[in-house]
Amino acid sequence: MLSCKRSFLSQILMNNQKKKKRNKTKQASNFQKQDSFDEEEEEEEAFSLKSSVSSHSHGVQPLGNLLFSSSSHNSRNTGLGNLQTLSDELVLDILGLLEGTHLAILAMVSKSFYVFCNHEPLWRNLVLENFKGGFFFSESWKTTYVFSRSFRNFVSSSLKVRDFYSDYLFQSWLCASLEMKPEWLERDNIERRSGISVDEFILNFEEPNKPVLLEGCLNNWAALEKWDRDYLIKVCGDVAFSVGPVEMKLKEYFRYADGAKEERLLYLFDPKFAEKVPQLGSDYKVPSYFREDLFSVLGNERPDYRWVIMGPAGSGSSFHIDPNSTSAWNGVIKGSKKWVLFPPDVIPPGVHPSPDGAEVACPVSIIEWFMNFYGATKTWKQRPVECVCKAGEVIFVPNGWWHLVINLEESIAITQNYVSRVNLYDKFRSAIEASFPGTISQLELKAEEKAKQKKVSYWETVSDAKVGFSTMDDAAKSNECSLVKIKVLFFAKARDLTGLPELFLQVPSDSTAQDCLNQLFIKFPGLEELRGCMVLALNEEYTPENAVVKDRDELALIPPISGG
Repeated sequence: MLSCKRSFLSQILMNNQKKKKRNKTKQASNFQKQDSFDEEEEEEEAFSLKSSVSSHSHGVQPLGNLLFSSSSHNSRNTGLGNLQTLSDELVLDILGLLEGTHLAILAMVSKSFYVFCNHEPLWRNLVLENFKGGFFFSESWKTTYVFSRSFRNFVSSSLKVRDFYSDYLFQSWLCASLEMKPEWLERDNIERRSGISVDEFILNFEEPNKPVLLEGCLNNWAALEKWDRDYLIKVCGDVAFSVGPVEMKLKEYFRYADGAKEERLLYLFDPKFAEKVPQLGSDYKVPSYFREDLFSVLGNERPDYRWVIMGPAGSGSSFHIDPNSTSAWNGVIKGSKKWVLFPPDVIPPGVHPSPDGAEVACPVSIIEWFMNFYGATKTWKQRPVECVCKAGEVIFVPNGWWHLVINLEESIAITQNYVSRVNLYDKFRSAIEASFPGTISQLELKAEEKAKQKKVSYWETVSDAKVGFSTMDDAAKSNECSLVKIKVLFFAKARDLTGLPELFLQVPSDSTAQDCLNQLFIKFPGLEELRGCMVLALNEEYTPENAVVKDRDELALIPPISGG
């Protein structure tokens, strides 16, 4: 969590309090010395607030300010009573179980409960859970919730609570209010290329798995000229797009984007935009560098692979790796994006992947990551690759690279994941090895041992010539009763839903991968939510659902994951 004791804003608030004290005390000289020191720190930190942001609506201050208060009283504790021993996070988790009416009633119990019950993320969750995408954002999430409940006489008000100190509540407002620091945008060490051939791109960037920013390869996109708000609203009409956990019409999303002031902004990220609005799909073309995509052989069975992305300044994606060992390209149509990328063997600070790499935890928001961790990367031997990608430019994100993206202004982009023949074997091998360490070497060892064994002919297995013959009926019966045993591997979300990394499954001979899936859906009903959006791999090769499985085959279920 952000330590507000040493933050720039904490220093400013300390300074303000000291200036007030100077008017009431005779120890002016001592405070002036401390003020000059604080002002030097302020200048060194060089943080600034967004012009549209005012002070915290409820008067919440960082906990460090309590050390400089004339009183040791924290109204946060007295107002919570016996609950004061709980952390702020736990208090909010409990309040998150309540409905809006109960939150409003509890807010009248004390000043402390008033602050906690008006925490915006609580009301955001209520709006998204109760109204899905069918809401009109108005000033704040609480106001939006009340208006959506048809309480038209509601008058929004905000009380300031004195002597309320909380790092957790303060940091959410702080991260939503800060501008990107200039030095966070200065570093631009990515290679830039313009007009290179496809062969040059493959040789210099795709084969060595190296990021690059490509200029001038979107000049033939109609989207560059046409995609403004008016055009998109007109073309898309009442079509709803994926925005976080809900779906929203563009007009409603733009209304939200104009009014929202929060730490983690909703991001429009839709994988079916071209199917929903074919005109959008015809307004762009895949750049020539990325047109070989082996996922296309799967046809309609391929997982989600392309997205339209829209968001206001401050929205974006925290650190992640693209799924299924894919590489990606991201073309900016409007606005600009700050990118920070780390190579596959360097885990970004503040990021905690699971041991098998299937899940990634990044507990801090994007701005908080810049505040707490970005500075440390300056001294690293392997510094991150960084750039600002502007309208008309494309960034190539190689397989396995960690990347974080934040919009510096309202931005629109298209991104696509793909697999080419370059390093296909290495990509798939690396993915299997990361999820099941040692599995490949064990299989190779078994194959070597099997190859050394002498193959016995059919006639050597019988003691009498008559044993080698049987009736057609007997053969048919034997075939009907025979079973094959296969190994099923679960990746990512499939592993979470089943609680297993793998299992053995017996199915009748001549069964297809689809037959195996049907048995798994019966055994694990939760897998149904992945139906139609998984990739299947049979013996380390992508396969259609009608492929026939054989004894000792390995069938892998690979759900999609992405971001950008």
